[in-house]
Amino acid sequence: MVANRFIAGSALITVILALSACGGQQSATRDQVRAVGSSTVYPFAKAVAESLAKSDTTLKAPIIESTGTGAGMKLFCAGIGPQHPDVEDASRRMKKSEFDECQKNNVKEIVEIQVGLDGVAFAEGSNGPGIALTPEDVYKALAKTPFGKPNTAMKWKDVNPALPDEPILVYGPPSTSGTRDALKELILTRGCESDPAMKALKESDKAKHDAICGELREDGAYVDAGENDNLIVQKIEANPKAIGVFGYSYLEENKDKLKGLTMSGVTPTYETISDFSYPGARPLYIYVKKAHIKAIPGLQAYVTEWAKLWSKGGVLAKAGMVVAPEAVLAASAKAASELPVLDGSQLK
Repeated sequence: MVANRFIAGSALITVILALSACGGQQSATRDQVRAVGSSTVYPFAKAVAESLAKSDTTLKAPIIESTGTGAGMKLFCAGIGPQHPDVEDASRRMKKSEFDECQKNNVKEIVEIQVGLDGVAFAEGSNGPGIALTPEDVYKALAKTPFGKPNTAMKWKDVNPALPDEPILVYGPPSTSGTRDALKELILTRGCESDPAMKALKESDKAKHDAICGELREDGAYVDAGENDNLIVQKIEANPKAIGVFGYSYLEENKDKLKGLTMSGVTPTYETISDFSYPGARPLYIYVKKAHIKAIPGLQAYVTEWAKLWSKGGVLAKAGMVVAPEAVLAASAKAASELPVLDGSQLK
C-alpha cells in the first residue's frame, strides 16, 4: 500500500516537473485535458471527449469550453503550464499575429491539425420567405459603411429590389468568433470586392479596406448573439422574418426547424461544402501544445481520438461535421501521430 502511494506520488511529481520545465514555475497541475475555442467546433470536441472517456476509463473526460476562436486563441497563447489550455478549437486558421503572441509567451511548439470542414450557413425558420442571397446582398445589408458610405438600408429590398420588403434582422456571432472571421473573409469581403475600387484599395490601404469591407453595422440590423449558436437557432425559429448566421452543423442538427438560404444560388449542404462550391465553406482545426503532450494525462490519446472519429460515416460526420477530402484526412492523421510543429511563416 505504501509502495503504491509512493508510485502515485512520484507520477504526480513527474507531471509537475515536466510542466515546470516547459517554461514557467507551476504550483499545481491537471489530470485531464482542457480545450477552449470555437463554438462551431465545440459539439465535435465534446463528442471526441465523450468517446475517449468511454474507450479509456482510466482517463478523465477532457474539459471543453466554448469561448469563441479569437478568445480561445488568447487563452491558448498566454503561456505554457497547467493553468493554460492544452488545445485550441478553431473555425478558421490561426493568424500570424496570434502565432507571434504564442511565441512571445513561450508557446513555441504548436501542432496544427485540420479535423474537418464546415460552412458559414445563413438560415431562417421553416416558415420564412426563403430569401435567396449573394455575398454582395449580405455586404450591402450588414456592412457598417458599404463601399465607404454609411449604411441606410432598412429593408432587404433596399439592397436588392428582388429581395422581400422586410426589415433586415440578422442574428450572428460576436467579434471573438471564428465564424465571424469567416463571415468577413468568405462573404462580406467577397461582396465588398465586387466593386473594383474596393479590390484596389486592398493594395493601397489594407487597413481602410478591412474596415470598409469587414466592419458590421451597430444599429440593430445585425445582432451579436454571443457564442451560443443554439440561441440563434431559437431566435430565428421564433421570428420567421429573422435570419441567423452560424456553422452548418447547427443547421443540419435543426433541419426540422430551419431551412438554409442559398448563397449565389448554392444551398449549404454536405456535398456543396465538401466540394467548396458553397461560398461559405471553410476548414476546421485544432491546435495542440506539443510541450503539454507528455505532461498532461490523456492529451495524446485525445488527439488520436479525433483521428479515429473524423472519417465518413463516423461519429463526427453523424454529429454534422463535413468530412474533409481523403488527402486532407491522411495528412491530418499523420499530423495527429507525428505532431509536426507549425511553421509560422505559412500564416497570414
